[in-house]
Amino acid sequence: MLPWHQLGSAMTPEGTILRLMRRGDEFSIRLDGGNELMNSRLSGSEEALATLAIEQLSDRFASRLLIGGLGMGFTLRAAQAMVGLEAHLVVAEIVPELVDWATGPMSALFGDSLADPRVEVCVSDVAVQIREAAGTYDAILLDVDNGPDGLTRPGNDALYSERGLTAARRALAPGGVLAVWSAAPHRDFTRRLQKCGFDVRVVQARAVRGKRGGRHTIWLAKLA
Repeated sequence: MLPWHQLGSAMTPEGTILRLMRRGDEFSIRLDGGNELMNSRLSGSEEALATLAIEQLSDRFASRLLIGGLGMGFTLRAAQAMVGLEAHLVVAEIVPELVDWATGPMSALFGDSLADPRVEVCVSDVAVQIREAAGTYDAILLDVDNGPDGLTRPGNDALYSERGLTAARRALAPGGVLAVWSAAPHRDFTRRLQKCGFDVRVVQARAVRGKRGGRHTIWLAKLA
């Protein structure tokens, strides 16, 4: 088996170290210590985050979307394939090195997705983007950390608190959708979304395309 090689490292605002690893054509982003956050072979649920949310917006061909977390670009590319030519996709990524990796070591994975004129990449905290918006977005897609139970940034907890969800609700246009990815179910988070006025559907999506492999959790929280 081919060995893993480190291609780069980055530090989150709280000081957590992320490491970009490669083995052949496989990429992995891990926490310092080895806990894997994402892998280029596990794209199914990240793609589902976009497709399931946008299916709720089938009549909005010029949708304005906010994607929290660039990652390996799976959610972005799935969204690009579904929205119209007039769409505007804003990607907020707080760790600048992840954007650099997308156009550097992982450029073959990203292709020309970041050159799409519909895409705007902001090196910023998605929570700030949400707080500064009012009725702006048709959908907000959050693939930040490991979901409501964060691993890398304690500050991410604010996204999933009642205050954070209320801000997301305010940032959405009427009929908009907040879609949230998580590595695992979280019953309290479902109740929290409902308490904040969302109609909630919880979906289990395969980590790998097809019928095998583990499942991740996606919340589809829609405004009436």
